[in-house]
Amino acid sequence: MTLPFATVALDPGPTRTAECLLPAVGSSVRGARALVRRELERWGTDGLVDDCTVIVSELVTNVIRHAGTAFALRLCSNGIWVYGEIFDTGDGVPRQRDPAPDSTDGRGLLIVGSLSDDWGVVQSLRGGKIVWFILGTGFANHPMAPRPHAAVGY
Repeated sequence: MTLPFATVALDPGPTRTAECLLPAVGSSVRGARALVRRELERWGTDGLVDDCTVIVSELVTNVIRHAGTAFALRLCSNGIWVYGEIFDTGDGVPRQRDPAPDSTDGRGLLIVGSLSDDWGVVQSLRGGKIVWFILGTGFANHPMAPRPHAAVGY
């Protein structure tokens, strides 16, 4: 089975990848967090586990609440940075909000933006979208940093 992920340049160095397909149910947040923790610790990127776990939790929660579709999670790392993608087939594009101080929601993408080195959204040519992020030691602004191409052909 081929999962619908963006093509990324994953240099420099060898990378490791983990992928999973999850349903749009609340327990998928826990499953996604468990995947992050297990794989990042195994890959030696322990220092990025907490931030990556929070980012993935926020993005998965958004898929469940707003898209309501099954989704695919992909993580890649070379031991320095971690790149993640969440693909769903739902309509709409995530956008940061400016919640009122007493609002109980609407801060998820603000959290993603503050914890990640960079993040964004890419529309799929076959419908749906990919929300991607990168964490690492300043590698996000490097020309070889992994990122999805603007026109994703799937």
